[in-house]
Amino acid sequence: MFKIAFIGAGSVGFTRTLLTDIMTVTQFRNIEIAFTDINQQNLDMVTQLCQRDLEANGIRTRISSTTNRREALKDAKYIINCVRIGMLEAFESDIEIPLKYGIDQCVGDTLCAGGIMYGQRGIAAMLDFCKDIREVSQPGALLLNYANPNAMMTWAANKYGGVNTVGLCHGVQAGHNQIAAALNLDPKEVDIICAGINHQTWYISIKHKGEDLTGKLLEAYEGNPELSKTEKVRIDMLRRFGYYSTESNGHLSEYVAWYRKRPEEIINWIDLGTWINGETGGYLRVCTEGRNWFEEDFPVWLLEPPKEYIEAIRSQEHGSYIIEGLETGRVYRGHFNVMNNGTITNLPDECVIEVPGYVDHNGISIPRIGELPLGCAAICSQSVWVQRLSVEAAVTGNIHLLRQAMMLDPLTGAVCTPPEIDQMVDEMLVACEPLLPQYAKAIIDAKKRLSGNLLPTRETHGAARLHTKTVEELRKEKEQR
Repeated sequence: MFKIAFIGAGSVGFTRTLLTDIMTVTQFRNIEIAFTDINQQNLDMVTQLCQRDLEANGIRTRISSTTNRREALKDAKYIINCVRIGMLEAFESDIEIPLKYGIDQCVGDTLCAGGIMYGQRGIAAMLDFCKDIREVSQPGALLLNYANPNAMMTWAANKYGGVNTVGLCHGVQAGHNQIAAALNLDPKEVDIICAGINHQTWYISIKHKGEDLTGKLLEAYEGNPELSKTEKVRIDMLRRFGYYSTESNGHLSEYVAWYRKRPEEIINWIDLGTWINGETGGYLRVCTEGRNWFEEDFPVWLLEPPKEYIEAIRSQEHGSYIIEGLETGRVYRGHFNVMNNGTITNLPDECVIEVPGYVDHNGISIPRIGELPLGCAAICSQSVWVQRLSVEAAVTGNIHLLRQAMMLDPLTGAVCTPPEIDQMVDEMLVACEPLLPQYAKAIIDAKKRLSGNLLPTRETHGAARLHTKTVEELRKEKEQR
């Protein structure tokens, strides 16, 4: 018997998937489950769906569902964090305000101007979560963080939150499957080792039956009729640096300085077939459409068969496997976000890295990687310093550190002048004022500056923007399928 608490449980798809994964482990059929979220309506709908799944599988567990976070965290041994602080309204400001200054983002949740500001909101909340965990959860409770910006949030929780935290992401698994497809191989027969930082992790070893295939990867991607169109940024990085990145074309394009700096050239590097390939504000669009459709589609989900808790539908998300390894002793190998502490020797000790890890009854063990390939380490190092400045800014409410983080961010620095960055930071702080208590004084000063003479900004929807569909449009689209 132990307790798992979900913070941000109102995210229906993610919460339901993770709970299903956990419940495929037969030894976990009697655990306690608690859901908490600030949105009572979403929380009620997710709880109703998940409770129905439990009952359909003959499990008597009753989900404890509450907007009282401390109540949900009380006596929890494992906490899963999947929040989006500020929800889509704040997310919109992360995309739209930088766009006025020429910063065209696809996602804006990890680095770049949007990711940095997202981290300011998220870290403020994360430290509150950690305080509650220290005070009411089990001693030594493990926090599994799925929230972005993952490295910044995990860094803050470990260094300043005083809670043992592991960051989790599915980028490595997705890239692993794609690499196997490009090489026409079964993913189960392709062994990979990734190392770097979250969303900038590199496949430093790709082996099939003992043969290293890293040198064959570029030819495979360039010769693939689909991937050669959809992964232009990743292929160019592979060509120039020698290693493939875990992250999607759209994500990766906004983490470096070269592919989104000129609006007229962005379309040359992306593909509009699906948002993750680089569409301007693509993730904001799909999240907005999903939220608009959620209430419409909820009754349909209730009419669908409940989830079956069987291994065949278990996802590749690491969370359930980590808990299973710790509780049952079954060995699990995955890629986790942890404090470096010398694991990658040419990155700073005090940063969050994404590397292989092994889980069993003894805990989470991280093997030593040594040095990253020099070019890969250089790219990661630049981002690490942006993350470090961002974390320190978020903890202290220091606007000077926040501006420095923005200036050193590769794409932001490639597009904006220092005065433009100063004004953009002021706008972004004011837009999210209620979610940034640590910046209370700085925001007062920012408002004064914004009432004076301002630098001109652009009126643009972005270089590759697609229309956000209304509920009516989504309904018609579904009817036509």
